[in-house]
Amino acid sequence: MRPIDRAALAAAAGLALCVCLAAAIGSAAASPAASVSDSTARPPIHRWPIPFGAKRKREMAAYSERHYGENQWRLVHPQVIVEHVAETSSAASVYNTFAPDVPDVELHELPNVCSHFVIGASGKIFQLVNLRTRCRHTVGLNWTAIGIEHVGFADSDVLDNRGQMHASLRLTQYLRCHFGIPVHDVIGHAESLSSPFHHELVSSLKTQTHGDWRHSSMRIYRRRLRRLGPC
Repeated sequence: MRPIDRAALAAAAGLALCVCLAAAIGSAAASPAASVSDSTARPPIHRWPIPFGAKRKREMAAYSERHYGENQWRLVHPQVIVEHVAETSSAASVYNTFAPDVPDVELHELPNVCSHFVIGASGKIFQLVNLRTRCRHTVGLNWTAIGIEHVGFADSDVLDNRGQMHASLRLTQYLRCHFGIPVHDVIGHAESLSSPFHHELVSSLKTQTHGDWRHSSMRIYRRRLRRLGPC
């Protein structure tokens, strides 16, 4: 029997340990959990910008002056995310409503209404307006809120649509984590008056709101949002 070469055995053991460590490190680096959490990662977003040129920006600044007391069209550090139901069956219909810069059909004011995003029934996310620009989507909150439209006619259309709901939660989670917005400041349009950020100078509009995304629906929405975990 040949004598045991203890030095060779030690070298072999050391080499095996290095190989195992290298494999473990490589596996961890390749894992999504080691870099960015899936729940806060940017979802697929398709850019589909509506016309928002210099004239519309001036109108938005003038609107902000009338309603909030500041001549500003830029959206600086948004603090609220407002969920909407578009009351239409397609993202194209939403786009076509927002694109022309005409007085809106409800308040007859310029610039025309808009939201930053629209989510189709299939779950496809479209970005319509730059997040550095204010949109008219929620009276009293346009100065500090991101607006997300959902194709559909009722809260339940979105809550019961698995693909659309998944996309909505992913987009909202990404946005709130990116801007540091707490879950309780993710609200439905119908909850706008109860937001601590609500601010409206025009007397006739101080109680103006809409009925989409009622509090009962948003309790379900926020519960699902919290399941994605913290930022």
